[in-house]
Amino acid sequence: MQQQLNPNTLSKNLLLILTRNPELGKCKTRLASKVGDKIALDIYKFLLDHTVFITENLKVEKWVFYSEDIWEEDIWNNQHYQKMLQVGADLGERMLNAFKEGFSKGFENIIIIGSDMFHLDQSDLEEAFLKLRDNDFVVGPAEDGGYYLLGMKSLQPAVFQNKDWGTDTVLSDTLKDLKSDTVFLLEEKNDVDYYEDIKDIKAFEPFLKHIKP
Repeated sequence: MQQQLNPNTLSKNLLLILTRNPELGKCKTRLASKVGDKIALDIYKFLLDHTVFITENLKVEKWVFYSEDIWEEDIWNNQHYQKMLQVGADLGERMLNAFKEGFSKGFENIIIIGSDMFHLDQSDLEEAFLKLRDNDFVVGPAEDGGYYLLGMKSLQPAVFQNKDWGTDTVLSDTLKDLKSDTVFLLEEKNDVDYYEDIKDIKAFEPFLKHIKP
């Protein structure tokens, strides 16, 4: 029987969601180089809908960090999500500042995810919060050498510094920073960056039917 999150600790748990404003030509650019800007945008909106689906019923506090502008009326229900703006020159700074904000508000267990994980579901997030109770960090390794989830109980700035973001060294360099801490590794999963990441997944067939392999 799977453990459940304790209602008495819910107020201590925070999920951070980094998202890009879904605008033509500004999201999934590596995917767009193969499928075009319009289809890439449609796929990203599909992934955003999935991220809402797996997080809206999660019994933790949830903050959505927009890349460009905060949209008051969109798929992120204002009753379920607090909306904020990403701050920082690169991905590392933006994540660091999001965690800083969460810890400054008194949260004790904080997890960050992106918004392009088709294979992530609510039970994965519940497991991550549960594992964070007994470990200093929780990491979800991505197949491309990065990570799709990071959770921590205290701020470790080094995790966000001196990384070549978007490369296959991010996970290994991050784990080196955490070698003196207890780290729980979740199941490895694939995020969506390239055409090859989705070409064999049935859910994406409607978007790709006009694309030549």
